[in-house]
Amino acid sequence: MLLSILTLSIMFPVMARADVGPKPSIVIDFTGLEGKTYYATLLSSKKSTGPHSALNEDGTYARYAEGDEDYEIFLRFVEYQDTDGYYFLQFFQDCSESHQFRWTYYPPKMFKILLYFPELDHFIVSHEVYERYAFDSYFTAHVSDMGLSVEKSYDYTGEALSLAIRIVLTILTELAIALLFGFKERKQFRFIALVNVITQVGLNVALNIINYHSGALAFLFFYILLEIIVVIVEAIIYMLHLRKDGLQPIPLWKPGLYALVANAASFALGLKLAFWLPGIF
Repeated sequence: MLLSILTLSIMFPVMARADVGPKPSIVIDFTGLEGKTYYATLLSSKKSTGPHSALNEDGTYARYAEGDEDYEIFLRFVEYQDTDGYYFLQFFQDCSESHQFRWTYYPPKMFKILLYFPELDHFIVSHEVYERYAFDSYFTAHVSDMGLSVEKSYDYTGEALSLAIRIVLTILTELAIALLFGFKERKQFRFIALVNVITQVGLNVALNIINYHSGALAFLFFYILLEIIVVIVEAIIYMLHLRKDGLQPIPLWKPGLYALVANAASFALGLKLAFWLPGIF
């Protein structure tokens, strides 16, 4: 039976396609449109991105058909002709209540913002072209009679604060475990603290950069990979220096085991806090 299955699988292979993991996103908050009915979309510099594409001239592959909700809105967006030749990719949202537009699956890299007001049959388009600047790019669009004024609104202050909290919690955890392992001599403790500051600052800054540019899946992958590297580096450093600098003899295995346990504990704490306080991690 097993031989038959293997033979058939080789003779008649089937291609499997999978699309997993988070994708880049664009989120735009609108101000100045309270109480108004409006729809928003992004005009793309390219004809397609992921599953989204401009409508063909013969009308094939249309995402809306007659009788669908918002079909009339869809037709107005299709009829819109951008002066710079940017394309409507058949994706739009009613932002009247939320005042927020979210494109969370393959948004365009270069784009313009287009708003449609059905009650007035009127369009407002951004004159400038904007670019997705991070894995999750946030913008705030201020709308007035003068048009659209758009600015980046990524929470850099919050990210810096969460980075500092992660570093402090990690170092405190690993220093507490150092005491449990009996590394209480002042010279040893200072050395462990210095090594932890260097490795944890470097690790967490690198992870923040990875998360900013590549998202949560890359963050998790490199979190595990870099933690393994940190354990190896710290174990080697501790075995070379702690046994030499200590007043009391230290077994060869002890510094390496400490590095493993301390980093495993801080890693577990980080994952736990990521669920409890997602805004911090």
